[in-house]
Amino acid sequence: MSNILEIEHVTKRFTGHTALDDVSLSIPKGKIYGLLGPNGAGKTTLIRIINHITAPDSGRVLFNGHQLREEDVAHIGYLPEERGLYKKMRVGEQALFFARLKGMKSAEANRELRRWFDKFQISGWWNKKVEELSKGMAQKIQFIVTVLHRPELLIFDEPFSGFDPINAELLKREILELRDQGSTVIFSTHNMDSVERLCDDITLINRSHNILSGNVAEIRARMGRGRYRLTFNGSPDALLAALGSRVASSTFDNAEGGAVKAELKVQPDVDRREIIALANNSVDLVSFDRALPSMNDIFLSTVAEYNRANNIVNELSPVLES
Repeated sequence: MSNILEIEHVTKRFTGHTALDDVSLSIPKGKIYGLLGPNGAGKTTLIRIINHITAPDSGRVLFNGHQLREEDVAHIGYLPEERGLYKKMRVGEQALFFARLKGMKSAEANRELRRWFDKFQISGWWNKKVEELSKGMAQKIQFIVTVLHRPELLIFDEPFSGFDPINAELLKREILELRDQGSTVIFSTHNMDSVERLCDDITLINRSHNILSGNVAEIRARMGRGRYRLTFNGSPDALLAALGSRVASSTFDNAEGGAVKAELKVQPDVDRREIIALANNSVDLVSFDRALPSMNDIFLSTVAEYNRANNIVNELSPVLES
């Protein structure tokens, strides 16, 4: 699989601050790629470099195999976190204006905009002024303008901010459809539930460094190795006695019908079949499955581990959404 973007050893410094420090990552074509990290980690700086808004101090960015050029920006759609529309212009007029800036001809832009407005059920707002729009409605307009010219690469920075659950769901479906139609999507967010649902791959940036990259399913499987979730009837003490030193940590809770739920972390060399056999001999085992960590747990634990390893005591910046 070829990559649409290659970020190679990129460093960017500002006065008294290093925003990116030797960051490398590869973004494959036709995937949704999550760009994650605490506030101030360097994500926005990287997005600005990809959009040719600023340049790295060292390293390089390759777009479709060649050094990123200014003309490549025509093939990129960018929806920044800080939105901006001209409040006194009419909605349709402004959308057409932005479409023309993207190089679309008037007839094509008008046709595609009408189709998108129908799809988002906002056709009745075509002749209204932008200042009459709600925040969510304005974000729909900006989303449409971002994707209208069918760019190869789409960059969404916190695209669900301010949306109610119904419209957030609508936008998620549209992002998945854009990927299925061949677009590559870079998706920057603090909403880890959205990451699990939408992203194929991720990079986690913390304090200017890439500290984790890979396929979402593979990362969850790797970090969940040796973790199991059980439901059983019987005594937790009997279960722990049977498992002995094989268990590194455990938690228990009540389940329906008087059963017990347990989450176990076992030692690295312990086989799953051995755990099942010992559990069956000590309690009435109802269910047994791997306990894959959520992306929220992975985010928190990976950043905390990195900070500990580098003797950083500051707490995480963002409040992650559930």
